[in-house]
Amino acid sequence: MKSTRREFMGLAVAAALAKAKVFASDAGTLSFTPDLESFKQYRAPDWFRDAKLGFWACWGPEAVPEMGDWYARQMYIEGHPQYEDHLTRYGHPSKFGYKDIVPLWKGENWEPDRLMRLYKKSGAKYFCAIAQHHDNIDCWNSKFHRWNSVKMGPKRDVIGLWREAARKQGLRFGVTEHLAASWNWYGVTKLCDQKGPMAGVAYDGVNPEFFDLYHSGNEKSKVDWWYRNAPDAWKQEWFNRIKDLVDSYQPDLLYSDGSLPFGEYGRKLLAHFYNSNIQQHGGKLEAVYNCKFNDDGGEYTEGMCVQDLERGVQQGIKAEAWQTDTCVGDWYYKRDIRYKTPATVIRMLVDIVSKNGNLLLNFPVRGDGTLDAQEESILASLAEWISVNGEAIYGTRPWKVYGEGAGSVSSGNFNEDKLHYTAEDIRFTTKEGNLYAIALGWPETSKLTVRSLAGASAHSVRLLGDSELLKWSRDPQGLVVQLPRQQRGQHAFALRIEGGV
Repeated sequence: MKSTRREFMGLAVAAALAKAKVFASDAGTLSFTPDLESFKQYRAPDWFRDAKLGFWACWGPEAVPEMGDWYARQMYIEGHPQYEDHLTRYGHPSKFGYKDIVPLWKGENWEPDRLMRLYKKSGAKYFCAIAQHHDNIDCWNSKFHRWNSVKMGPKRDVIGLWREAARKQGLRFGVTEHLAASWNWYGVTKLCDQKGPMAGVAYDGVNPEFFDLYHSGNEKSKVDWWYRNAPDAWKQEWFNRIKDLVDSYQPDLLYSDGSLPFGEYGRKLLAHFYNSNIQQHGGKLEAVYNCKFNDDGGEYTEGMCVQDLERGVQQGIKAEAWQTDTCVGDWYYKRDIRYKTPATVIRMLVDIVSKNGNLLLNFPVRGDGTLDAQEESILASLAEWISVNGEAIYGTRPWKVYGEGAGSVSSGNFNEDKLHYTAEDIRFTTKEGNLYAIALGWPETSKLTVRSLAGASAHSVRLLGDSELLKWSRDPQGLVVQLPRQQRGQHAFALRIEGGV
């Protein structure tokens, strides 16, 4: 991209950001009605735009088998690895189904206060807990559903205790809901084996005693996928339960795993979330709603919320705040999985922040309520890096270009596997008149050329974490900075460039 076009794009982004700031300042006058046009008034609050990094705990009964995400569905799919594992460890799903996994979720070693201290030390400014997955288990003292964590499993108010721990540490608190897709998702519980000694024997989802867990009328032959074709009774139940969640715990952030569900039901819920949040904060809108631009039978319009990309990043700077949600491993705990390295996590964070985004990072919790040693090691690496480089992350805004180098992909969900960062990749952030140039690797020559700053000057250049000023010069290729001969720190390296930029 030529520099003239970069400058034009930078001005356009700056104008859009300025507009967003104006709207945010008027947030106290807002009132939302349940229609998409009304939601276009929404602007992300400053706390979210400043936070940049949140941690997420996907924790519930699906953590018990330690076989990863979607266990409650895939244990009913004959031949699937989770089905085979379930058959070996627990028995046939006609006799021992997911309903029988739920009591095994004890959380006997869960210490939310300890974990929250760890999350805060590792850089989290907000924390999200999964309120229920597609498995239809409410992780709070639900008024509308007997399958909840107070009556079953750990017999504790998981969401309430997570919230209390987060607030103690001064973190904003969010909840994620994945409930709307449950009706379609659980259709497989009505199937049976097609071969073998149990061929033709229906799984336990056909038992009317458990229809409040597995649903009724959702036989696989009758359903579509995700939100589509769900009956009105299920849409109303979704509304009741999520409204109960919002009213009971007053979260700062609410996330739906897809686009906004169920038409008018979803719009009424979102308007209620925004309006009740305004009332709770003396007329100021502090709420964040995350959902996705997906073809899943729900609704989405630009500006109605903070857009979420699952395991993906934007290609360039997005004028409005956005979020990546991803995981160090699988969404639910999976034994023997290969985790992301600290370098991968940190470079993704820098890339995302340079494009006006936040990173919501899941550390899956084991069934007993603990993290494993590898997860705690990743958190320790994040804590060490953030303690030096957090200045270039928190409270920053994008520069006129997000960065330079080859490490970019087309915007979208599930593109993180295509990201390959090198020492040639540099990302930019700004704050309080300073420009931060963050190198995603240490150059072999210890000389860093910032090509986007060709012709620019500076008052001083420092490496964060080092008190000495660095020598720099200009040439036609860019601003050339001489780094210390010996590498300082790991993973990514932030320069503070003061004045003249």
